Parts: sequence; C-alpha cells; structure tokens
Amino acid sequence: LMSAAGVWGGLVQPGGSLRLSCAASGFTLNNYVIGGFRQAPGKERKGVSCISSSGSITYYTDSVKGRFTISRGNAKNTIYLQMNSLKSEDTAVYYCARSRLYCGSYYLEDYNMDYWGKGTQVTVSS
Repeated sequence: LMSAAGVWGGLVQPGGSLRLSCAASGFTLNNYVIGGFRQAPGKERKGVSCISSSGSITYYTDSVKGRFTISRGNAKNTIYLQMNSLKSEDTAVYYCARSRLYCGSYYLEDYNMDYWGKGTQVTVSS
C-alpha cells in the first residue's frame, strides 16, 4: 500500500515551510515515476510536481517552481516534497501517486497515475 503522510503536516503560517513524505510498501518507489498532486477547496485536483524513477528528472508547475522541491529520500521507498515560502493559495489536500509513464507536464495528469496515496491536508494561514 502506498500512503502519503505529512510528517509535519497541518497548519503553517504564510512564508513558512513544510515537508511532506510519501512512503510505499508492497512495491519499490524507485521503479516508478512519482507525482505530487493537490486539490484546493472547490477545485479540481492538479499535479504540481513529479520525479522520475531515477531521480534525475523533476518537474514543477509554474505556481510552485522555485518554492517546492521533490526528492527521493535516502531511506528506502520514500519521496519528499519540501515546500518553502508557502502561500495561502497552497492550501489544499496533497496526494502522491505513482505512474509507469514519464515525468513531465504532459504526463502529470490523474488518468496517468495507477496508484494513489491518502491525502494530507495542508493549511497555510496566519
């Protein structure tokens, strides 16, 4: 099973930082592209970042570029999404998902993901 657990998830002030982790069991994360998605209240779920199976390719949507960093952890089967300079518009439920395809804007869509983690609520508010 795959789960996405916010290590320090929850409420954070604007300008603050948070790191989300995505841990897998039952399969090896390094064999798949991993995508990070979020769904804000009243909006559709959208991809924000992905990382290739090797870790050599990453992608970020414009709204998070320069603020978010996705990486593969030294610990087995863990992906991290480091979120800095958080804004109120980053408030959403965050998900990780796996794909057998590629990492990039064209492929970072719900329908290309075959397994999803549980969502983690991130609220950015003063």
